Amino acid sequence: MRIISGALSIVITLLSILASGQCANILGIFTVPMASHTIVHLSVAKVLAERGHNLTIVTLFDLPVKHEDFTVIQVPPSKEDEQQLNEVIGEATATANNGFLAAFLNAPKFLNILLRIMENAIRDPRVKALYENKNNKFDLMISGYLNNDFQLGIARKLKVPVIAAFPQQPLEFIASVVGNPSSLSSVPGMLTSAEKGKVMSLGQRFLEVLFSWGHSAVQKLMEHGNKKRYRSLFSDDPSMPEYEDLSKNISLMFFNSYGLSDGPIRPNVPAVVEIGGIQIKDQPDPLPPNMAEFLGNATEGAILLSLGSNIKGSHLTPEMVQSIFRVLSNLPQLVIWKWDDLKNTPGTANNILYSKWLPQDDILAHPSIKLFITHAGKGGTAESQYHGKPMLAIPFFGDQPGNAASLVKSGYGLSLSTSELNEENFLSSIVRILEDPSFTNNVKAFSELYRDRPLTAKETVIYWTEYVLRHRGAPHMQSPLVHMSFIAAHNLDIYFLIAFIVYLLVIMIKFICRLCKRKPYKVGKQKVKKN
Repeated sequence: MRIISGALSIVITLLSILASGQCANILGIFTVPMASHTIVHLSVAKVLAERGHNLTIVTLFDLPVKHEDFTVIQVPPSKEDEQQLNEVIGEATATANNGFLAAFLNAPKFLNILLRIMENAIRDPRVKALYENKNNKFDLMISGYLNNDFQLGIARKLKVPVIAAFPQQPLEFIASVVGNPSSLSSVPGMLTSAEKGKVMSLGQRFLEVLFSWGHSAVQKLMEHGNKKRYRSLFSDDPSMPEYEDLSKNISLMFFNSYGLSDGPIRPNVPAVVEIGGIQIKDQPDPLPPNMAEFLGNATEGAILLSLGSNIKGSHLTPEMVQSIFRVLSNLPQLVIWKWDDLKNTPGTANNILYSKWLPQDDILAHPSIKLFITHAGKGGTAESQYHGKPMLAIPFFGDQPGNAASLVKSGYGLSLSTSELNEENFLSSIVRILEDPSFTNNVKAFSELYRDRPLTAKETVIYWTEYVLRHRGAPHMQSPLVHMSFIAAHNLDIYFLIAFIVYLLVIMIKFICRLCKRKPYKVGKQKVKKN
């Protein structure tokens, strides 16, 4: 009986797995022209492909994350767009130390180029055929999200729900799309950080408010252009909704973070689903032979240096590059350095291996790696934290300064701004991290906390994607804020009404007081005639 019962239990379990994992046709629009975004989006897609779903993917790049069951439409950006994007990134890198104002002034130009590339991608005839051909049937669209709401028109054409994916934490100006409330006073954004267990200072909160206002202004500016893009792409279909209603079709949004360990704790609505570390493999893949052999000889340990996919060697000053090279070439540790132009490297040294492409997650998992020198992008810091490797951050723009400040306050490493980066500071920072075990101990303790969750990142993606598929969308998960105007969401109309009522009361009280202060009317004495 026990054997039969056990066998029956196994059969029921297998049937439940098959039932929950029925094959769906999913369209992934992953056209954000930044590899760090694409890696996260494709990692989500790979999990679903491994589950048995059919994935059709629109992307700009050769896939950094691959699966044999992907159907891929690659639409590379034009040479002109690629050059302009490279120039804007170069400008942002050069002004990395100019603070909030420089970042704010650079943002519209940067976003305009990104959005133009994303628009051109879905103008490709192969992409248009996906939603104009009535024989194509999809059950869900996953959108790589970055203020590209006009692309959500594709889901409306296909009449399918949307899951959006964003490669960072639930930042206010992104998570507001699914009605996440603003928490400017307690939750640091991209520019600041707070030590765990402590609150932001007055200056930090002031900066967060300024950034929020500034980004709202930039978003309004971008929205004007996005409406034009939307009308240009879909105006031939009278059944299409207004631009403002497109984002209301987003059932939920995946964020590459895990707030319980990342911190700080923030009030998230159910439609905010955190999948921090989705790009990290359960078991690292074997390294390329040259890297495996190189790290195998690292008797003194090894260092990984990568400044991400956007920042190229040409964006750095020659003085900065040579300072980095002179320090690294004289270390006893071996160094793997991500460098995009292998014909023009910073110099030759026996302990340095240059590579245009790096399997970063797999390298960080290697036991010989003792330090990660990084630009402090969200993906790289998460991978380093997961594998328990301390970091030396060299932040440039975007979320990088905030990430760098956070890892310093958490004791996971040190940070150098580009203005501070010279041979002396660079060497002393490396030596301090390598010789002080507290940095490694702190990040290893975080790694245990980061891994401890009720569902893994992959299981979370599977559950919530199939949840949306089962219910053909999840409008019941939407916050009422999604359907409220800015005025109603912030009770500005109520405050105005209260102010107006108070104003009327004041006027009435003043009027009554004036009446009371008037002198009483005197009745003159009348002479009474005696008879």
